[in-house]
Amino acid sequence: MEIKKFFENNSAVAVAFSGGVDSAVLLLLAKKYAKRVKAYFVKAQFQPQFELDDARAVAALLDADMKIIELDVLKDETVKQNPNNRCYYCKKNIFSEIIKNAKKDGFSVILDGTNASDDISDRPGYRALREMNVYSPLKLCGYTKSDIRKLALKNKLPVANKPSYACLATRIPTGTKITDELLKKTEQAENALRKEGFEDFRVRYLNGAAKLELGKNEQKLLVEKRERVYTLLSKLYDGVLLDLKEREDE
Repeated sequence: MEIKKFFENNSAVAVAFSGGVDSAVLLLLAKKYAKRVKAYFVKAQFQPQFELDDARAVAALLDADMKIIELDVLKDETVKQNPNNRCYYCKKNIFSEIIKNAKKDGFSVILDGTNASDDISDRPGYRALREMNVYSPLKLCGYTKSDIRKLALKNKLPVANKPSYACLATRIPTGTKITDELLKKTEQAENALRKEGFEDFRVRYLNGAAKLELGKNEQKLLVEKRERVYTLLSKLYDGVLLDLKEREDE
Protein backbone atom coordinates (compact mmCIF):
# COMPACT_ATOMS: atom_id res chain seq x y z
CA MET A 1 0.00 0.00 0.00
CA GLU A 2 1.17 3.53 -0.75
CA ILE A 3 1.38 5.88 2.23
CA LYS A 4 -0.88 8.42 0.52
CA LYS A 5 -3.55 5.75 0.10
CA PHE A 6 -3.25 4.78 3.76
CA PHE A 7 -4.05 8.34 4.81
CA GLU A 8 -6.86 8.60 2.29
CA ASN A 9 -8.41 5.61 4.07
CA ASN A 10 -7.52 7.01 7.52
CA SER A 11 -7.89 10.76 7.25
CA ALA A 12 -7.99 11.58 11.00
CA VAL A 13 -5.09 10.10 12.96
CA ALA A 14 -3.44 10.26 16.37
CA VAL A 15 0.34 9.74 16.19
CA ALA A 16 2.21 8.23 19.12
CA PHE A 17 5.20 10.55 19.06
CA SER A 18 8.47 9.67 20.81
CA GLY A 19 10.82 12.35 19.50
CA GLY A 20 12.77 9.82 17.42
CA VAL A 21 13.29 9.85 13.66
CA ASP A 22 10.70 7.14 12.90
CA SER A 23 7.76 8.84 14.60
CA ALA A 24 8.99 12.22 13.30
CA VAL A 25 8.78 11.03 9.70
CA LEU A 26 5.41 9.39 10.42
CA LEU A 27 4.17 12.75 11.72
CA LEU A 28 5.61 14.48 8.65
CA LEU A 29 3.72 12.12 6.31
CA ALA A 30 0.54 12.35 8.36
CA LYS A 31 0.68 16.15 8.17
CA LYS A 32 1.20 15.91 4.41
CA TYR A 33 -1.55 13.44 3.56
CA ALA A 34 -4.10 13.21 6.39
CA LYS A 35 -6.87 15.75 6.91
CA ARG A 36 -6.59 15.87 10.69
CA VAL A 37 -3.55 14.98 12.82
CA LYS A 38 -2.52 15.21 16.45
CA ALA A 39 0.68 13.98 18.09
CA TYR A 40 0.77 12.49 21.59
CA PHE A 41 3.98 12.38 23.65
CA VAL A 42 3.87 10.35 26.86
CA LYS A 43 6.25 11.79 29.45
CA ALA A 44 7.07 9.00 31.88
CA GLN A 45 10.11 8.13 33.97
CA PHE A 46 11.47 6.00 31.13
CA GLN A 47 11.80 8.98 28.75
CA PRO A 48 14.70 11.43 29.26
CA GLN A 49 14.09 15.14 28.92
CA PHE A 50 15.95 15.44 25.60
CA GLU A 51 13.34 13.19 23.94
CA LEU A 52 10.62 15.67 24.87
CA ASP A 53 12.82 18.56 23.70
CA ASP A 54 13.32 16.84 20.33
CA ALA A 55 9.60 16.13 20.03
CA ARG A 56 8.76 19.76 20.66
CA ALA A 57 11.29 20.90 18.06
CA VAL A 58 9.88 18.58 15.39
CA ALA A 59 6.26 19.45 16.21
CA ALA A 60 7.08 23.15 15.96
CA LEU A 61 8.84 22.70 12.62
CA LEU A 62 5.89 20.74 11.19
CA ASP A 63 3.32 23.05 12.81
CA ALA A 64 1.81 19.94 14.40
CA ASP A 65 -0.55 19.95 17.35
CA MET A 66 1.07 17.94 20.17
CA LYS A 67 -0.31 16.89 23.53
CA ILE A 68 2.02 15.89 26.38
CA ILE A 69 0.63 13.16 28.66
CA GLU A 70 2.18 12.69 32.10
CA LEU A 71 2.31 9.05 33.23
CA ASP A 72 3.77 7.25 36.26
CA VAL A 73 4.76 3.93 34.69
CA LEU A 74 6.10 2.59 37.99
CA LYS A 75 2.59 2.50 39.43
CA ASP A 76 2.31 -0.80 37.57
CA GLU A 77 3.97 -3.34 39.87
CA THR A 78 4.69 -5.71 36.97
CA VAL A 79 6.60 -2.99 35.11
CA LYS A 80 8.49 -2.13 38.29
CA GLN A 81 9.56 -5.75 38.85
CA ASN A 82 11.09 -5.72 35.34
CA PRO A 83 10.30 -9.18 33.89
CA ASN A 84 11.61 -10.13 30.45
CA ASN A 85 8.29 -9.04 28.90
CA ARG A 86 8.20 -5.72 30.76
CA CYS A 87 7.85 -3.84 27.48
CA TYR A 88 4.50 -5.53 26.84
CA TYR A 89 3.01 -4.13 30.05
CA CYS A 90 4.68 -0.76 29.62
CA LYS A 91 3.33 -0.34 26.08
CA LYS A 92 -0.13 -1.34 27.34
CA ASN A 93 0.02 1.47 29.91
CA ILE A 94 1.41 4.06 27.51
CA PHE A 95 -0.97 3.34 24.65
CA SER A 96 -3.97 3.06 26.94
CA GLU A 97 -3.29 6.68 27.90
CA ILE A 98 -2.79 7.72 24.27
CA ILE A 99 -6.00 5.98 23.20
CA LYS A 100 -7.95 7.53 26.07
CA ASN A 101 -6.72 11.04 25.25
CA ALA A 102 -7.12 10.57 21.51
CA LYS A 103 -10.69 9.37 21.94
CA LYS A 104 -11.50 12.53 23.94
CA ASP A 105 -10.03 14.55 21.07
CA GLY A 106 -12.15 12.73 18.48
CA PHE A 107 -9.58 10.26 17.09
CA SER A 108 -10.14 6.53 16.72
CA VAL A 109 -7.10 5.65 14.57
CA ILE A 110 -3.82 5.42 16.52
CA LEU A 111 -0.44 5.19 14.76
CA ASP A 112 3.06 4.26 15.86
CA GLY A 113 6.44 4.52 14.11
CA THR A 114 7.42 0.85 13.75
CA ASN A 115 9.10 0.50 10.36
CA ALA A 116 9.83 -2.26 7.83
CA SER A 117 13.39 -2.75 9.12
CA ASP A 118 12.28 -3.49 12.69
CA ASP A 119 12.53 -7.13 13.76
CA ILE A 120 9.23 -7.74 15.50
CA SER A 121 9.78 -11.46 16.13
CA ASP A 122 10.89 -10.90 19.72
CA ARG A 123 9.22 -7.62 20.67
CA PRO A 124 6.60 -7.96 23.41
CA GLY A 125 5.81 -4.27 22.99
CA TYR A 126 4.83 -4.75 19.37
CA ARG A 127 2.48 -7.56 20.38
CA ALA A 128 0.77 -5.14 22.77
CA LEU A 129 0.28 -2.65 19.93
CA ARG A 130 -1.35 -5.25 17.72
CA GLU A 131 -3.69 -6.27 20.53
CA MET A 132 -4.71 -2.63 20.93
CA ASN A 133 -5.32 -2.17 17.18
CA VAL A 134 -2.53 0.39 16.76
CA TYR A 135 -1.46 0.81 13.12
CA SER A 136 2.15 0.99 11.91
CA PRO A 137 1.88 2.62 8.47
CA LEU A 138 5.64 2.89 7.91
CA LYS A 139 5.90 -0.88 8.24
CA LEU A 140 2.70 -1.50 6.32
CA CYS A 141 3.88 0.66 3.42
CA GLY A 142 7.41 -0.77 3.34
CA TYR A 143 9.44 2.16 4.68
CA THR A 144 12.85 0.94 5.84
CA LYS A 145 15.12 2.76 8.27
CA SER A 146 17.21 3.96 5.33
CA ASP A 147 14.11 5.37 3.61
CA ILE A 148 13.12 7.13 6.82
CA ARG A 149 16.55 8.72 7.30
CA LYS A 150 16.51 9.97 3.71
CA LEU A 151 13.07 11.52 4.12
CA ALA A 152 14.10 13.13 7.39
CA LEU A 153 17.22 14.64 5.80
CA LYS A 154 15.31 15.80 2.72
CA ASN A 155 12.80 17.59 4.94
CA LYS A 156 15.49 18.95 7.27
CA LEU A 157 14.05 17.37 10.40
CA PRO A 158 16.29 18.12 13.40
CA VAL A 159 16.30 14.42 14.37
CA ALA A 160 17.39 13.17 10.92
CA ASN A 161 20.74 11.86 12.17
CA LYS A 162 19.62 11.02 15.68
CA PRO A 163 20.84 7.54 16.71
CA SER A 164 18.23 4.92 17.56
CA TYR A 165 17.24 5.27 21.18
CA ALA A 166 15.60 2.82 23.58
CA CYS A 167 13.99 3.90 26.84
CA LEU A 168 15.94 4.22 30.09
CA ALA A 169 14.42 1.00 31.48
CA THR A 170 16.47 -1.01 28.96
CA ARG A 171 19.63 -0.04 30.88
CA ILE A 172 18.49 -2.05 33.90
CA PRO A 173 18.92 -5.84 33.69
CA THR A 174 15.81 -8.01 33.53
CA GLY A 175 14.77 -9.05 37.03
CA THR A 176 16.38 -6.02 38.70
CA LYS A 177 13.67 -3.85 40.26
CA ILE A 178 13.27 -0.53 38.46
CA THR A 179 13.29 2.51 40.74
CA ASP A 180 13.11 6.25 40.15
CA GLU A 181 16.62 6.50 41.61
CA LEU A 182 18.11 4.07 39.07
CA LEU A 183 16.36 5.80 36.18
CA LYS A 184 17.50 9.26 37.27
CA LYS A 185 21.06 7.98 37.72
CA THR A 186 21.00 6.55 34.21
CA GLU A 187 19.69 9.77 32.71
CA GLN A 188 22.33 11.83 34.56
CA ALA A 189 25.12 9.53 33.38
CA GLU A 190 24.03 9.55 29.75
CA ASN A 191 23.46 13.31 29.75
CA ALA A 192 26.98 13.79 31.10
CA LEU A 193 28.51 11.68 28.31
CA ARG A 194 26.38 13.37 25.68
CA LYS A 195 27.83 16.71 26.77
CA GLU A 196 31.29 15.22 26.25
CA GLY A 197 30.47 14.50 22.60
CA PHE A 198 29.30 10.88 22.77
CA GLU A 199 26.27 10.09 20.60
CA ASP A 200 25.89 6.34 20.04
CA PHE A 201 26.23 4.70 23.45
CA ARG A 202 24.48 3.22 26.46
CA VAL A 203 25.27 3.32 30.19
CA ARG A 204 23.89 0.10 31.66
CA TYR A 205 23.51 -0.76 35.32
CA LEU A 206 25.36 -3.89 36.45
CA ASN A 207 25.44 -4.80 40.16
CA GLY A 208 26.09 -1.24 41.24
CA ALA A 209 28.55 -0.49 38.42
CA ALA A 210 28.14 1.29 35.09
CA LYS A 211 28.75 -0.84 32.00
CA LEU A 212 29.55 1.41 29.07
CA GLU A 213 28.57 0.26 25.57
CA LEU A 214 29.88 2.27 22.63
CA GLY A 215 29.06 2.44 18.93
CA LYS A 216 31.79 1.91 16.35
CA ASN A 217 32.66 5.61 16.10
CA GLU A 218 32.92 6.26 19.84
CA GLN A 219 35.98 4.18 20.76
CA LYS A 220 38.52 6.83 19.79
CA LEU A 221 36.67 9.48 21.79
CA LEU A 222 36.70 7.25 24.85
CA VAL A 223 40.49 6.88 24.60
CA GLU A 224 40.80 10.67 24.49
CA LYS A 225 38.40 11.21 27.39
CA ARG A 226 38.93 8.08 29.49
CA GLU A 227 39.82 9.91 32.70
CA ARG A 228 37.00 12.42 32.26
CA VAL A 229 34.46 9.64 31.65
CA TYR A 230 35.66 7.73 34.70
CA THR A 231 35.42 10.85 36.88
CA LEU A 232 31.87 11.58 35.71
CA LEU A 233 30.51 8.06 36.05
CA SER A 234 32.27 7.17 39.29
CA LYS A 235 30.24 9.93 40.98
CA LEU A 236 27.13 7.90 40.26
CA TYR A 237 28.28 4.26 40.24
CA ASP A 238 30.51 1.97 42.32
CA GLY A 239 32.65 1.15 39.29
CA VAL A 240 32.95 1.83 35.55
CA LEU A 241 33.25 -1.08 33.10
CA LEU A 242 33.67 -1.14 29.31
CA ASP A 243 31.95 -3.68 27.08
CA LEU A 244 34.50 -4.42 24.33
CA LYS A 245 31.78 -5.56 21.93
CA GLU A 246 30.52 -2.89 19.56
CA ARG A 247 27.09 -1.65 20.62
CA GLU A 248 24.07 -2.88 18.66
CA ASP A 249 20.58 -1.38 18.51
CA GLU A 250 18.00 -2.86 20.89
